[in-house]
Amino acid sequence: MLILLGILIIGGFGGLVFDRYFFPYLSATDFFKKHDFLKRSAEETTIINKTEQVYIREETSINKISNQASSSVVDIISYQVQKKDAKLVSKKIVSDKPTHMNGTGVVVTSDGMIMTYADALNLVDAKYKIITYDGGEYDGELIGVDSYSNLAFLKINASNLPVISFGNSTDTKSGEKIIAIGNKLNSNSNKYVAGIVSSFDSVFNLFGRDISSSEKLEGVFAADFTANMDIVGGPIVDYSGQVIGIVGLRKQGSDSTYFGIPSNKVRNVIDRAIKHELDKNPKLGIYYVVLTRTYALTNNIPLSKGVIIYSPSGQQGLALIDGYPGQKAGLQVNDIITKVNDKEIDLTNNLADLMYQFKSGEEIELTVVRETQEMKIKVQL
Repeated sequence: MLILLGILIIGGFGGLVFDRYFFPYLSATDFFKKHDFLKRSAEETTIINKTEQVYIREETSINKISNQASSSVVDIISYQVQKKDAKLVSKKIVSDKPTHMNGTGVVVTSDGMIMTYADALNLVDAKYKIITYDGGEYDGELIGVDSYSNLAFLKINASNLPVISFGNSTDTKSGEKIIAIGNKLNSNSNKYVAGIVSSFDSVFNLFGRDISSSEKLEGVFAADFTANMDIVGGPIVDYSGQVIGIVGLRKQGSDSTYFGIPSNKVRNVIDRAIKHELDKNPKLGIYYVVLTRTYALTNNIPLSKGVIIYSPSGQQGLALIDGYPGQKAGLQVNDIITKVNDKEIDLTNNLADLMYQFKSGEEIELTVVRETQEMKIKVQL
């Protein structure tokens, strides 16, 4: 019985070897490939490829993804000294009481220029302390606040600081995962908030919900971050490690909206701050509604690009600021502005961004449609 069992095992193994390896080899030779039973043997051969599943724990990689940007994040402490009457209490003088708030900022130049969003600071009679990523402490001086973007700039006396590096925000698409970096209140350490880019809101204006101002930034990333003041002024990083924006905040009454200022717009503001030109922002002085196809159809407007100078009551004085360049140049309520210096206004090239390319004192030419007539109007900013 043992001999028979051994023969069966050896025979079965030999048959398997011949069926899987030897016969397919013979069927490929010129002499044997004409025999059908060898062809069938080769055709019935099954090759099994081994596959492996690799599990990546995404949540553990957030810190690594944002590591480069994290080193440029700083904690900004802005504090006031509130004066009150000195009192003699147990022969001790009780006088000044400090109050403070923490905010997040980023290093934009290696010699100590710091940028944040103005709502992250106390701007009234405040002093500033900056704590860098490595624990260094510095006195900060407020350079200025950009009226277009609401980005604020401070300066510290330092050198060789790690500088934030911005990616190209035009490559960012809706649905992409992003990370916002902020400072954890009172612990001087970074915190990370994950979310997604829900959309690019091309008609969002810092001025308000329905009416836009020619002097305020327009077009932002809408993100699903949880309401959190700790991240305001901090960088937004995509999952490739690129910084694609800065967290901003718009308050209207009890309503607060968090958003991302695209990095391409931020770079323009930084350039102006470095050149000490924050006080040279152009002023047109008009309020308007951005024209979209929906707005044009529902309001019987023949154009679907550009902006229409608008006042809810139709009054001229509520649509154009008296004494500003727009009013002086003769612009009127219901004028539709379609171009700035022959550059067409649309949802990707909005009026506020086109205006920000100029400085106070320069002259521009607006293409305006009034009723059905197109005209060119020169404006001294």
